[in-house]
Amino acid sequence: MKVDVLLGLQWGDEGKGKIVDVLTPGYDIIARFQGGPNAGHTLEFQGQKYVLRSIPSGIFQGDKINIIGNGVVLDPTLFKEEVEALEKSGHDLTKRLYISRKAHLILPTHRLLDAAYEAQKGSSKIGTTGKGIGPTYTDKVSRNGLRIGDIEYNFEEKYKKAIARHEQLLKQMNYDYDLAPLEKSFFEGIKTIQRFKLIDSDHFINKELNIKKTVLAEGAQGTMLDIDFGSYPYVTSSNTISAGACTGLGVAPSKIGEVYGIFKAYCTRVGSGPFPTELFDETGQKMRDIGREYGSVTGRPRRCGWIDLVALRYAIMIDGVTQLIMMKSDVLDSFESIKACVAYKIDGVETADFPFEIEDNVEPVYIELPGWQTDMTKMQSENEFPEEFNAYLSFLEEFLLVNIKIVSVGPDREQTIIRYSEEN
Repeated sequence: MKVDVLLGLQWGDEGKGKIVDVLTPGYDIIARFQGGPNAGHTLEFQGQKYVLRSIPSGIFQGDKINIIGNGVVLDPTLFKEEVEALEKSGHDLTKRLYISRKAHLILPTHRLLDAAYEAQKGSSKIGTTGKGIGPTYTDKVSRNGLRIGDIEYNFEEKYKKAIARHEQLLKQMNYDYDLAPLEKSFFEGIKTIQRFKLIDSDHFINKELNIKKTVLAEGAQGTMLDIDFGSYPYVTSSNTISAGACTGLGVAPSKIGEVYGIFKAYCTRVGSGPFPTELFDETGQKMRDIGREYGSVTGRPRRCGWIDLVALRYAIMIDGVTQLIMMKSDVLDSFESIKACVAYKIDGVETADFPFEIEDNVEPVYIELPGWQTDMTKMQSENEFPEEFNAYLSFLEEFLLVNIKIVSVGPDREQTIIRYSEEN
């Protein structure tokens, strides 16, 4: 069997959680392969809203195994909060959530270092969520990190050594802090982690594939935030692309099957960084208000703009996307016209290739299409799509050279339309 991969193609917040939940019935195992608790996946069904930080979005399907993979960095404090919130709502997690021993731990001092580094950067800060993600990945790469499996072997000694090293760095930066309350909640979180089954996820997943079990790998953030291929340095600290599923779960490239690429019908971005199609006018605010574009974890307002097909086509190439999924189509229901960026103009020269670096001199080149001005939220099949919306879909497919298989017309899992057109 192959591992299918589901990931975001823009700057995150594309709606991955909902689609994982929708696709989960077709899989035996859902595995999160990278990222940390700064990546909130929002799911809505049966009148309830859930926000997942680290737990895979297949957790609500009771007979599925969910795995937090080795590429994830896990904050015990936030993990405990997430587990307690889900259990309070009636979901028993212990029998269906496994954690990789090779996943790295976010220590209390990682949070402090995150805040200290951002404070030092001043106006050059990249807008991290302050949850210690970057410092944790830094320790991982520099071979100073602590992993989930370390909980089972001389953990106290390893923990004290790591904390002492971090405190020396904080001292050098003259950063004031109070570690005690952070440590208290951290060790309470460690006890919560110990309630769950810890596994060697690389061996586990490959053995399951060998006995024909189906696996869906769930990515966090978006392709344009990838540490190598995103809009560097305004990126996250992990590989958010499809190749990250190989390193984040321990599966070979030959084991990758379908790659589901998720994108919004427009664009959003949180924090600092280039955003060629960003709108600063009433149109951008209208997108934000209708789309409820505020971070599911951070609450930060998202920057909004028209869809960027230059960046999207680049993401499709990097990820090897085989099927596209378009989210939040309904947000554009009331717009008279829709714009799409089909090229960049840089210093007067037009290009359709995503450049090495995006700066203020990038000017988006748009085409304009008629809006559909129809409420699509109650639609249940593509046969109900207005003509203008079908034209928008056809334009996107012709430009991107990949079929749009699923269209979301609202936040609920029921507001999801799988297209069965012959050409798809």
